[in-house]
Amino acid sequence: MDLAFIPSPSVGVVHLGPIPLRGYAFCIIIGVFVGVWLGNKRWIQRGGRSGTVADIAVWAVPFGLVGGRLYHVITTPEPYFGKDGHLIDALKVWQGGLGIWGAVALGAVGAWIGCRRRGIPLPAYADALAPGLAIGQAIGRWGNWFNQELYGKPTDLPWALEISPDPAIGRIGGTYHPTFLYECLWCLGVAALVIWADKRFRLGHGRAFALYVAAYCAGRGWIEYMRVDEAHHILGLRLNVWTSLIVFVLAVVYMVVSARKAPGREAVVEPGAQLAEGEDADGESADGADTAGDKVSVEKPTAEKPAGKTEAKGDDAPEKDAPGDAEEEKAEDDDPADADSPAGSGGTKKP
Repeated sequence: MDLAFIPSPSVGVVHLGPIPLRGYAFCIIIGVFVGVWLGNKRWIQRGGRSGTVADIAVWAVPFGLVGGRLYHVITTPEPYFGKDGHLIDALKVWQGGLGIWGAVALGAVGAWIGCRRRGIPLPAYADALAPGLAIGQAIGRWGNWFNQELYGKPTDLPWALEISPDPAIGRIGGTYHPTFLYECLWCLGVAALVIWADKRFRLGHGRAFALYVAAYCAGRGWIEYMRVDEAHHILGLRLNVWTSLIVFVLAVVYMVVSARKAPGREAVVEPGAQLAEGEDADGESADGADTAGDKVSVEKPTAEKPAGKTEAKGDDAPEKDAPGDAEEEKAEDDDPADADSPAGSGGTKKP
């Protein structure tokens, strides 16, 4: 008799009247919101505007859901195109089956469209979003717990996952490795790694996102190897293990090449974001108050100096004569007494 294990939910859906509330869908939705929230904070820290991440996510999230479902259907076609399959089931996303590889790939296409519409470089956006993606995946994995799917090999460890039998789908009851929990914890570690490395090395030009991809693939490889659900094999390895290996190599290569071609981080991630929020290009705030004067620290002279004139600087610079002094000097120069003095006599003016 097992003394300790992780129980699975008896049901994965709760009906609120005619509306079904599915645990799998809730986990995906919460993961998306948390990812966008964290991505927005990081985008502002990198010099972007608040709300830009959410605006682009409106494009990225639907593309990502479609891509994740397409990857699952293509790599696991039997339930939909097999002898006893039903094509309509391919649309039942709430029953599970979203491939992260397809979600990230097609989600990137949606993000690229959104970035082009805003004039934003996609790599900069991906860097800001990377840790949020990892945390969103960690939350989304609990959807597998609600559906009692994608568990690992049988085990009697204290943290084993209890799976209830279901002859209709060929599910055998018992205790198994909770691979959903392993991946959740791994993703949280990936998020922490990306946040630390980004601050330590100031990653930019897509390298923070590439680090997220490489770190996730490193964990997904061994976690995928533990799973017992049906999957296609190539040379004795599951298809997703090969995908993890290939994507890991591509991510590392990108990091190396990008660091050589474009070191450092982008100086500007969103054109025009350096203006204060609520202020237009003329320095006027939204309520019409002029804020430009607050930014000027040196007053400009009211009159321009004549061309060719320079002003001596420093405390020893002579003061400019007043107009009255100039006239007195001119009158003294024109004194007739000086005119009668013989040249070179060395005489002085009389008082």
